[in-house]
Amino acid sequence: MDFLKTSVQEFIELGLAKHQEYSEAKPFPNIYFDDFFNPDMLREVLAEFPELGDKPGDIHYANPNESKYASKGESRFGPKTLEFAHFLNSEPFLEFLQNLTGIKETLIPDPYFEGGGFHQIKPGGFLKLHVDFHRHRRMNLDRRINVLVYLNENWQDEWGGHFELWERDKSRSVVRIAPYFNRMAIFSTTDYSWHGHPDPLNCPPERSRRSLATYYYTNGRPADEISEANRKRITTTFMARKGQDSASMTFFNGAVNLANDLLPPLLVRTIKKFRNK
Repeated sequence: MDFLKTSVQEFIELGLAKHQEYSEAKPFPNIYFDDFFNPDMLREVLAEFPELGDKPGDIHYANPNESKYASKGESRFGPKTLEFAHFLNSEPFLEFLQNLTGIKETLIPDPYFEGGGFHQIKPGGFLKLHVDFHRHRRMNLDRRINVLVYLNENWQDEWGGHFELWERDKSRSVVRIAPYFNRMAIFSTTDYSWHGHPDPLNCPPERSRRSLATYYYTNGRPADEISEANRKRITTTFMARKGQDSASMTFFNGAVNLANDLLPPLLVRTIKKFRNK
């Protein structure tokens, strides 16, 4: 079964056709596509989506910044998901992304799915505003593009779970993207690409917000995308919304940022693993 609803050549050319829309989008380069993949194929991926948190290898982020679950590497992928994830890391998809984003450096996929893979947010869960880690800890490459494929059939707007993109000065939300089934969101990651799902999820107990995330890297990047001080940062940077998020979040982030400034990367990773139970 083909993943795409078009030919590979038409798919690659779509990237070129959408480049201007992507590059000129506010508050930073981004785009989303609806009904993008073959829906029957994507339902097979959804059928393989596990209940995260009930296996020893699952990751549970539980702190003032985030309440979410994630898979580790390919460990929780079924055969159809594995096939789909490998397609998202394939040459045709990379060509599409290269055309869409206009990035001049060669895009490199992540075979380790570091921070990617299956993501699940359960009722009451959230992911506060943040910018992503900038450097892949194993490949030592620069993170440039995030791709999010949503897997939530019959999603209701009142349940929340919208993906938000915020102004560079962190003053307001500019884009809100509901996590509908077969919707793909793509955006560039920089020092100022503030985004998240900051408000608690309000879906029924039997539902959750499910997605598959893949990230893309280059060897080097434009200097104006990221400060020299943050260029090698391997942890996520969170931000509390003024008057909306708790004081404990501000205190927690102050401690984490201090650790990033003062401690060796290996020790920071150890602390991060300890707090993400």
